Amino acid sequence: MAVTTSTKDKGKKDSRLFLFDKTNYYIMFAGLALILLGFVLMAGGKSNDPHVFNKEEIYSFRRITLAPFLIIAGFVVEVIAIMRKPKSVE
Repeated sequence: MAVTTSTKDKGKKDSRLFLFDKTNYYIMFAGLALILLGFVLMAGGKSNDPHVFNKEEIYSFRRITLAPFLIIAGFVVEVIAIMRKPKSVE
């Protein structure tokens, strides 16, 4: 027994082709940007002289508090982007 499809079914586009919609991907890219920004802010702190230890530069607010907070916030945004249910088109 052969299954036939009508011509009006052929013209319909499958809106559930992808697992996520455009908004999910935008949120994912925002989370990725937060994570990358956190790692960029955490980088650095190298001294020109290897025998000199600059405590204020290495243990600054930017490296110890702000950068890890941005990285964790980026991972939370990624989880939200994955868990967000795409709007169904009917």
